[in-house]
Amino acid sequence: MPDLKTLFSLAGITLLVAGCSATPGAASGAASGAASAGAASAGAASAGAASAGAASAGAASAGAASAGAASANVLRGSYVALGDSYTAGLGIPEQAGATAGCGQSTSSYPYLVARSLRLDLTDMSCSSATIADMTAAQPTGDGTNPAQLGALSSGTALVTVSIGGNDIGLIDIVTKCTELDLVPALIPGGGSSTLTPCEDFYTSGGTDQIRQRIRSVTGHLADTLTQIRERAPHARVYVVGYPDLLPAGGGGCGGALGITAGDIAFLNREEVRLNGALEQVARAAGDGYVDTYTPSQGHDACSAPASRWLEPLLTTSAAAPLHPNAAGERAMADAVVEAVKSAS
Repeated sequence: MPDLKTLFSLAGITLLVAGCSATPGAASGAASGAASAGAASAGAASAGAASAGAASAGAASAGAASAGAASANVLRGSYVALGDSYTAGLGIPEQAGATAGCGQSTSSYPYLVARSLRLDLTDMSCSSATIADMTAAQPTGDGTNPAQLGALSSGTALVTVSIGGNDIGLIDIVTKCTELDLVPALIPGGGSSTLTPCEDFYTSGGTDQIRQRIRSVTGHLADTLTQIRERAPHARVYVVGYPDLLPAGGGGCGGALGITAGDIAFLNREEVRLNGALEQVARAAGDGYVDTYTPSQGHDACSAPASRWLEPLLTTSAAAPLHPNAAGERAMADAVVEAVKSAS
């Protein structure tokens, strides 16, 4: 997905909504939350050090778990991770990676999968990546990420690919929704629940523009999977779906996003449609599909901070807005590992 600068600019819209719709005390709390999120990001290094210490303390049990996973899995050798910022772990400590600007984290699901299955990871994921970046170099503003498929070879044992969100312009869609819903979302007493300015915009004239974009993604992804098979003929390939960003019913968001309940539900349906298309393409290609949406339900960006796996625009964990946090990346890793094990 887009870089942190773009995402944090959206947070200002949500802060405005929170300030207008909440009581004075609540508005101050929202501002404090934004400041705390900034402090968390600024303290990423020390937080990462603490996490490293905890990991060292549990090294024996972690090592035993990894050994058990390896013994249960027939895969050996290299693992290539392809995808966008949901794969990279944008904004999550510790940020790493060979290409500056890609936003890769050592807490992302590819790193966790590689450790669990004891595979040699080549992480090619990059923030803002689209399907076109699978076969072409991607400028990041701070560097250039090579074509992601370039890392594949006949010796590749495992490939995961999570892509398509940027192709349909998911963050741009959410941005548009915050603009269109700014005033309706302020209606008190639940009056905004039946208003859908964003859905009306994207379905004007009887055509669902987002659905059309998803259809385009399916064709491009099918071609990409064919190329993956040609470059890595012995690899086990999995398309990884997107986790649940927004609640299905549209409720529970309050001022977190500044979007009406009706449009939250609309955006959720579009994400479900995207995941369905990704799964259909994967199955048709004879590849696996990893469902990260189902296990993440109830852990969306509008859920309580202690239970959420994805962050709202005003984050409470060290992660990019509208992206998985460390807990979300762990859950995605668990889903991938389970898929690999069940196929062994």
